[in-house]
Amino acid sequence: MDDAAFIDLAATEAHLAREDAERAIHATLQTLGERIDREQARQLAAELPPGIAPWIATTTPAERFDADAFAERVARRAGLDDQVARRAVPAVLDAVAHAVSRKEWDDLVAELPSGYAPLLPRGRSVDVADLETLLRLVAEQSGLDRAAARRALEATLETLAERIDGGEVDDLIERLPPELHPALRRGREASAGRATRMPLEAFVRRVAQREGVADLQEAARHLRAVFGALRATLGEELLDVKAQLPEDYVRALALAP
Repeated sequence: MDDAAFIDLAATEAHLAREDAERAIHATLQTLGERIDREQARQLAAELPPGIAPWIATTTPAERFDADAFAERVARRAGLDDQVARRAVPAVLDAVAHAVSRKEWDDLVAELPSGYAPLLPRGRSVDVADLETLLRLVAEQSGLDRAAARRALEATLETLAERIDGGEVDDLIERLPPELHPALRRGREASAGRATRMPLEAFVRRVAQREGVADLQEAARHLRAVFGALRATLGEELLDVKAQLPEDYVRALALAP
């Protein structure tokens, strides 16, 4: 594959003009070079088209940042909207997959954590929950309108991310849509990735404050609706969350089967 074919493939897959595609390719490969081992970057560069290969060059050790941070760096460097960048990254990586050997591609995928699956064009994949489905389920179970359902969902997830450990938050980020990731990251950052122990009443009160609801009983009803939607959507993934919560949480939030 030559330079022109690589750019054309990425542009077609991402539905971008050629100039925008070139910027997205440069930004994605530069960011990939920062994220992976130097030797892995060198091996990839050896198999990429000669005009494309220098963009992945790196002289620094691999940095540890998640898929959201990866997409944000690409958006900033390429001057693209965040959603366009999230569409462009898999397109560029698809072009990489076509340009290099299957062994080299598999080695690259193996180096990236599972949270990168939504950015990969093939290989490992996960089912990412649909935001509209989650909002519909919350609204149906709580009687809230769409905007209020989203506030309840985000308030619950931010508080839950404080209450459970950072690794479990990362797993939720992998399964939930990008629009909900900021709330999860805020909660994880607030607790520095360490589960914050709090009584159930404090949990409900914190969610109510973030949601803007004065009545704690109403907030608790919204919480049950949110957890019902998460349980219906995430299935077994929610069992890992449930395992980190005390029994009174499980009963009050209807997490038991």
